[in-house]
Amino acid sequence: MALRNIVKLGDPILYKKSRKVEVFDEKLSQLIEDMLETMYNADGAGLAAVQVGILKRVVVIDVGDGPIELVNPEITLTEGEQTGQEGCLSLPGRYETVTRPLKVQVKAQNREGKWQVFTGENLKARAFCHELDHLEGILFISHAKKDND
Repeated sequence: MALRNIVKLGDPILYKKSRKVEVFDEKLSQLIEDMLETMYNADGAGLAAVQVGILKRVVVIDVGDGPIELVNPEITLTEGEQTGQEGCLSLPGRYETVTRPLKVQVKAQNREGKWQVFTGENLKARAFCHELDHLEGILFISHAKKDND
């Protein structure tokens, strides 16, 4: 495992759309391991591959109940609404108020290519939405509530 450098706001890669993972090999497993180590080292709750400079549809999340690896994830269901503070490892020290779904269901492959379904509420739902936005080149600040909203 190795720590990767986290791409910061201002780098144009953060606004690019990530590509679908087609090859499930040791290189992908290594990327996922490195992303987990990098996320934990930075005290984050989630990390998308684009945040370490790799334009692949890979996300890792851990909101305190163990790591979740998502390859080629898609949101299949959303319910409700929640509004709260959100931050990002690519925008250190910046927090904004963002409205997200309260409950989210995600379909994704694991590092071996097997499809799985995950359901998250509250913080986990927020993390799913935040990280999957990264795969589309969208940063949370584009969802931030303005003072007059």
